[in-house]
Amino acid sequence: MAWMRNAGMVCVASFEIFAVDLPFRRVVTHSAASRSTSDSVFLRCTTDTGVVGFGECLPRAYVTGESRDGAYALLRDRVLPKLIGMGFESYSDVKAFLADCDGKAPSGYVHPEVPQTAAWCAVDLALLDTFGRAFGQPVCRWATVSTGNVRYSGVLAATNPRALTRSSVLFRLYGLRQVKMKVGWKGDWTAARRVRQVLGAGTDLRVDANMAWGVEQAARAMSEMAPFGIRCFEQPVKAEALDDMAWLVRETGLTVMADESFCDHRSLERLIERNACTAVNVRISKCGGLMGALRRCREARQAGLLVQAGCQVGESSLLSAAQLALLAQGPDVAHVEGSFGRRLLREDVAEPVLQFGYGGRPPRPPMGPGLGVRVDEKRLRRWAIRHDRIGER
Repeated sequence: MAWMRNAGMVCVASFEIFAVDLPFRRVVTHSAASRSTSDSVFLRCTTDTGVVGFGECLPRAYVTGESRDGAYALLRDRVLPKLIGMGFESYSDVKAFLADCDGKAPSGYVHPEVPQTAAWCAVDLALLDTFGRAFGQPVCRWATVSTGNVRYSGVLAATNPRALTRSSVLFRLYGLRQVKMKVGWKGDWTAARRVRQVLGAGTDLRVDANMAWGVEQAARAMSEMAPFGIRCFEQPVKAEALDDMAWLVRETGLTVMADESFCDHRSLERLIERNACTAVNVRISKCGGLMGALRRCREARQAGLLVQAGCQVGESSLLSAAQLALLAQGPDVAHVEGSFGRRLLREDVAEPVLQFGYGGRPPRPPMGPGLGVRVDEKRLRRWAIRHDRIGER
């Protein structure tokens, strides 16, 4: 696409796209998936003035309907060629463009019904980072905001009783006061009781079923776990089972959190219209990037829903920086997950490594233009299994 360049305008010159497998320290398992690497897509954007920035996404077929291969091909063949030559006169123009996109590619690039929010996240972050650097502007002005009240949650993955107990002890010793427990299809209340005994009554404990239950099984499991102070249940049934979710909201009186059930404005709107949840999990990588995720947070709160700022398993500190920017812009969130850093990744490709501290305290916000973190290209290329270039050579 040809663009008329004005004086002072900075334009996109090229992209490089990478399929990357960052290795984990341990296998992460829940009822919807098991993985030992990140299964990521990274995007390198270069301007005609030589400025470089990066974006990242983690496509999950069971979350947004996008496989990594599909998201990679969509970006390479249909989205990125349209962006070559696009220019901006200011950082405000970049943010306005992305706000208009609202978590998806312009309809002239890709039909809005095509699954794409994970793929667009990589574009959203790449443009914010690259043009933030080009115009000397940070994504978030940290001097005017604070994440001081934010506390990150620990996540207990589905595992054997001994390992579950050991992890619960470590979480308590580390001062974590919010914990999410992944559960299998059985919805074992004895595991919930064991975790509660270890963590103590003062810990906010919630459950994530990752679509493992049928509606009757969900109602039974929720009633069995509620006496242990568990009030929040994330995606208890299949993503498309909105009638079942609405029934659970009405009949249990407990918090039903939608995760795989939504990723964009329309899917959130359907949940709200049908009273199918009382909370939502907003993840930048599934919601089309920072700009789309911020709008979903605000729409959910306006509808009276609780908001959890979540993450995809395996995010690097690049996406963690984006999440910190999201939190700093003021959405009222009940829970936060992310910034696992090297607790999960054997090697993070971004610096500084953003990792929550004792008691779930957030990491120090990265300073500097764009997202404020630097991607080590040598590490990125070491873990890349596929690579393409679009634009100038």
